[in-house]
Amino acid sequence: MPSAYPRAVTIAPPDPTVLAADEWRAREAAHTERAHALTLAHRRRSARQESHPVEDFLFTYYSYKPAILHRWHPGEDVELRDAAADARASWRWYAPGSATDSLRVDGAAFRAERGTLIANVGTILRATADRAPGFGCFGLHEWAMVYRQREHRHPVPLRLGREATDAVVEAHDLRCTHFDAFRFFTPEAVPLNRDLPTRERQAAFEQPGCLHAGMDLYKWAVKLGPLVPGDVLLDAFELARDIRVLDMRASPYDLADWGYEPVRIETTEGKAAYVRAQRGFAERGQALRTRLLDIVDA
Repeated sequence: MPSAYPRAVTIAPPDPTVLAADEWRAREAAHTERAHALTLAHRRRSARQESHPVEDFLFTYYSYKPAILHRWHPGEDVELRDAAADARASWRWYAPGSATDSLRVDGAAFRAERGTLIANVGTILRATADRAPGFGCFGLHEWAMVYRQREHRHPVPLRLGREATDAVVEAHDLRCTHFDAFRFFTPEAVPLNRDLPTRERQAAFEQPGCLHAGMDLYKWAVKLGPLVPGDVLLDAFELARDIRVLDMRASPYDLADWGYEPVRIETTEGKAAYVRAQRGFAERGQALRTRLLDIVDA
């Protein structure tokens, strides 16, 4: 079946864009301010040794510290004037530009050392982009993670109780395609899934309608390091954050005390609401996926 979205188009590398000092410093400052706002609540909770079942997930699941979001990179083929005395002159993957006082991301060196990683990221991104999106999972992966278990992963009560939660799983066709969600299924839920995703076959299963595939765009952006412009990195994080909210609102957990209204996927209306949101995230994800593929293929 052909993809519902256009494939990424590889373009020839452009001539380097030269940014004057006032311009790139303004971009850096705007990035830092945006990143600070995105991580402030998490950093404050960490200082108090508190946790949030929804908002802190991206920092624990992916194990990337807020500092990664705070560091701005211009991306490849961008030269920063009057940057030789800047702190980034000591950062890895930076090299002198064409002018004596300028710096640029050393994309060639990064690609030479991380070529296998970049190729693997590109394989998954391209396979996902080329596949038709699926919208029939209804977020049941979270339900399958607690199926027939007395104890569950989050210290939050189940909205329907244990027996009714199990009944929802048994009344549906599980069709999870994402290995990093599937691997947390309970042993009793594994044989109920339509497929058996594995790490080795990840590229064969990933599809753009999957919430976790959309969240993983943040992971791929981090792995591509300084090749990724700061705005793309923060866009990927914001998409992952928004997806996580839907993921937990559609989960079996009762998050009313945290201010989250449930998406009741056990009902017809809830399924429709979930799919509407899922389609929106798929579109946002595919736009970001295309930008990341352009970086991989540059």
